[in-house]
Amino acid sequence: MSPEIPNYLHMFDIISQPILPIITLGLIWIGASRMDGNALTRYLTAGALSAALIVWAALAYYLGSANAYFLNSETAPPTLMLGLLVPLIVAALAFAITGIGKLVFAIPLPLLVAAQVFRVEGGIFLILWADGRLPWQFAMPAGIGDVATAFLAIIVAIQLAKQTTGANRSAFVWNLFGVADLVVALAMGALTSPGRAHLFSLAAPNLLVSSYPLVMIPTFAVPLALILHGIVLWRLRSKVPTGIAVQTALLPRQQL
Repeated sequence: MSPEIPNYLHMFDIISQPILPIITLGLIWIGASRMDGNALTRYLTAGALSAALIVWAALAYYLGSANAYFLNSETAPPTLMLGLLVPLIVAALAFAITGIGKLVFAIPLPLLVAAQVFRVEGGIFLILWADGRLPWQFAMPAGIGDVATAFLAIIVAIQLAKQTTGANRSAFVWNLFGVADLVVALAMGALTSPGRAHLFSLAAPNLLVSSYPLVMIPTFAVPLALILHGIVLWRLRSKVPTGIAVQTALLPRQQL
């Protein structure tokens, strides 16, 4: 039996659903305008990446609205995990075998961090908990963690833009916090929902998170947030070898 979906959740979905694709498309085309190479290559790459994002969003919407991920039985297969893991695997393969990495590397790092301001949408978990529609074991860590990640993203992005001392370190710590928030939210979602891992909220299981429209968060917003976190970590890590190499090259001269 599907849970009752409050009207305000539908309104939230209508308002929030376009935000993440718009932010991501903006990042893609900013990267295309700044990456090396001829215009045809740059914009073909951006066009292909944009098309892939739109297809993914449409597929996530179709499957979510069709309740393909809905869990109402302890023995139901964890289809929700497929909606999370498949996009991550495809993204990893795309970065490994295509020229997308060049485009992504051209996006300003402060913008990649600031993009996660969309995580403020996680505050809906707290509203649903206050309304008695989500278990606190899931809603509290997921909601508070998402909102904190969103506000910290603004602060860290400003530090990176101003190139303040310790900005990269702050970005690294923020990134770990943001990833940890998503991992905890996913874990608590599994522990409060029907399935083999169901340990909490047994009397009132977390059915809403696998129902449309809230299911769009774990099947679209969460994997995209993890991809953005991975890109930021890659960008931060890519700066380390150069610095070490420079120091190593200068060391013999300093000793002489």
